[in-house]
Amino acid sequence: MLSDPTVRAAALFVGFAVLLTLVSFAFGSVRRRGLLPMLVIVLVGLVLLLSRDRLAALFGSPSESVMLREVALALIAVGCIRVTVLFLFQTLLARRSIPKILDDFVIALAMVAYGIFRLDAVGVNLAGLITTSAVITGALAFSAQETLGNLWGGIALQVEKTCRIGDWVRIDNVTGQVVSIRWRYMAVATNANETIVIPNSNVMKNRITVIGRRGEEAAAWIRYLPFELEFDHSPAHVIEVLERAFDDAEIPDVGRDPPPRIACAGFKESGVEYSVAYKLQEQSSYWRSDSNIRVHLFAALARHGIGIPYPRRVVEMRGDMRVEIESRDRQRRLDVLAANELFRSLTDEERDSLADALHYCPYVPGDVVFRAGDSADSLNLLAEGEVQVVSEDAGVRHELARLTAPSYFGEMGLLLGQPRAATVIAATRALCYRLDKQGFDAVIQARPELAEEMARVLMQRQAENDATLRALDADAQARQNSGKATEMVRRIRHFFGLDIPKPKRPRLDHNAGLANETIVRR
Repeated sequence: MLSDPTVRAAALFVGFAVLLTLVSFAFGSVRRRGLLPMLVIVLVGLVLLLSRDRLAALFGSPSESVMLREVALALIAVGCIRVTVLFLFQTLLARRSIPKILDDFVIALAMVAYGIFRLDAVGVNLAGLITTSAVITGALAFSAQETLGNLWGGIALQVEKTCRIGDWVRIDNVTGQVVSIRWRYMAVATNANETIVIPNSNVMKNRITVIGRRGEEAAAWIRYLPFELEFDHSPAHVIEVLERAFDDAEIPDVGRDPPPRIACAGFKESGVEYSVAYKLQEQSSYWRSDSNIRVHLFAALARHGIGIPYPRRVVEMRGDMRVEIESRDRQRRLDVLAANELFRSLTDEERDSLADALHYCPYVPGDVVFRAGDSADSLNLLAEGEVQVVSEDAGVRHELARLTAPSYFGEMGLLLGQPRAATVIAATRALCYRLDKQGFDAVIQARPELAEEMARVLMQRQAENDATLRALDADAQARQNSGKATEMVRRIRHFFGLDIPKPKRPRLDHNAGLANETIVRR
């Protein structure tokens, strides 16, 4: 059998395939497991080729020998082509990350070339065959143009590496991650657990936005969220206020270098249009991160009294809920003042006057109410939620206390104007009412004795903390309270510009003076 030129050539190809397989295993090819089945197919084809005469004798017809030979050669050709292509792309060119679709394309071309070669070898008139089937080929090509477009689109996508598996892309109104690129389609998985199949021809015709990539370099995805505000506030003030709020906010998956920035984008019918730009660190969380940005934005606007405009249109109002909402809010302010021991000595009229001076300040988790060292002239009344009091030492935070509503903090800033001694951060969604010195000034000017009552409450609170920390005995604590209370009253009266009573001078008794003089003379 080895005297047959066809058998000798087949044996050489089989030996070549075995050699390439051994080299691939020596180099540790990534896809070397796919070589073993192909090697088995090659060996089966060789065995079938060597034993074809015996098998053909069983059928008793010469044509069976030819058929068995062509089947054996086809098996050897398929195995050798696949082994060669896998060795070339996955071993020699493994570092270039050749797309798998190119492997399949080269294998298909090689199989077509082998088929044409074998047809010519067995005496088939290719010229006549091609001329006869020209009309059929044209009809098939015309009917399969969409399929061919998808095929070439898939090849172009992977060869040019326009987008890769794992990239986040936006095609039309679809935003998701590329999970597969096949001959016919590209599969994109969205955050809604949907896999959208897009034909490659549509991908090639439309615009593809590759997210998180600047050219060939990976980069953070910058998100732009538009919003509108009223014309009553200057853009410079709005930008300054909101950027300061975002500088202090800690939002998951939002980059801090730089923090979110605000820009004035235009002027609309209902108000000024702004846009907040932020860097998204985790691309799959864009939906949640957009929500967190808007939540912090709304809270910051509410804290500074900046309103979101209503559409400018004519509507018929059958009832205004704002009156009821304002009534509930005012009652809450009065309840907060009554619940805090610092203001229990106020009369109803004084509390009613003070309620108008409270500023509505909502916070979301991660918002910084104020930082240690900030100048202060205000007090915060905690109406809902929890806040965390921390100290910051070389970038390390230590929790000092956790306050739960109803409570208050920052009282030294209101009564003494002292800088903040610690940093306060919203631990949960919290609602505070801020009382500034300007709003409290009218009440304490009308009744200066409030300074003594508030000083007594503050000293009692501070003495309880001191007693806990230093375990003071009752007598020492009382003596310390007395001295501190006097000093606290003096400082509060000085901060609010109240008249400080001068010490009384002792009156001289002239008669007593003469009597003393007489005694001295004697």
